[in-house]
Amino acid sequence: MLNRSLSLVAAVATLLVGAAPAALAADTGSGPADFRTVVAAPDRARVTAAVLDLDGTGREPVVYGDDAPYDTASIVKVDILAAMLLHARDHRRALTARESAEADVMIRDSDNTAATALWRAIGEAPGLESANKRLGLTSTQGGPGGLWGLTRTTAGDQIRLLRAVFGTGPTPLDTASRNRIGTLMSEIATDQSWGVSAAADSGWALKNGWLMRTKTDLWDINSIGRITSGGHHYLVAVLSDGNASMADGVNLVERAVRTAVSDTEAG
Repeated sequence: MLNRSLSLVAAVATLLVGAAPAALAADTGSGPADFRTVVAAPDRARVTAAVLDLDGTGREPVVYGDDAPYDTASIVKVDILAAMLLHARDHRRALTARESAEADVMIRDSDNTAATALWRAIGEAPGLESANKRLGLTSTQGGPGGLWGLTRTTAGDQIRLLRAVFGTGPTPLDTASRNRIGTLMSEIATDQSWGVSAAADSGWALKNGWLMRTKTDLWDINSIGRITSGGHHYLVAVLSDGNASMADGVNLVERAVRTAVSDTEAG
C-alpha cells in the first residue's frame, strides 16, 4: 500500500507539533546543505521546498535545497486528476458518475484503489506525461506500470502543477476543472491535514503523500498546496525522503515549510 492506514496518521498526529527553526537570511542563495542544516534534517534525509508568492511580482518559485527528483507517493493524485479532467474534456464529456466518485475519494481520503482506476483511465505514465506537457511540467516521469506512487518529480514541477490549478494566468485546465481540484484539496480528511498547512494562518488546500520503501524501511513524505499567510497567497511544495519514520518525515516537512514560507515572506 502506498499510503498507510488513516489510523497510522492519527497515531502520529501528536508528534507533529514543534517550533519552527530560524529562517534563512532573506538574501541567501541557500544551497542544499544550508537548507538541510537549518531545518535539522537527519543524516539520511533529503528535503527540498519551493514557494511561489501569488501576490508578488515573481513568476518563478524560490527553491530551497536541491531541486532534484523525488518519488511522489500520493501527491501524484492531484496530477492524475488534472490529467483525467483534461482527458475527459478532450473527448467532450464530463466525468462519469464512477470517475467522479473515484476522483473525490482519491483526493479527500487518498484512496489508492480509486487512484489506480483513474491512473489506468488516463493511460498510466504515457497519459500522465502527455498531460504534463500541456500543464508545463518538465521534470516529472510517470511511475512504471501500475506504480503511480513511484512517479518522480521535483519541487519546481509541483509548483508548475499548482499554478495550473490555483494561478491567475492561462492554463489548459478550464475554470470548472480548476475549481473542482481546488475544492477537493481544501476538503482533505482531518487526519491528513498536516504538511504545508503548518505555515498557513488562515486558508489552505493541500495533498500529502507518504510511502515507506520496502528495501530501506525509510519514508518518502511530501506535501503540496496553496496556503494563506500574512495576507499573501502562496503555492508551496515540500518533498523529502530518507526519513526514519512517518512522524519524523512529517515533522521535517513542517519545519521545512515554515522556514521556506517565512524566508520568502521576509524576502
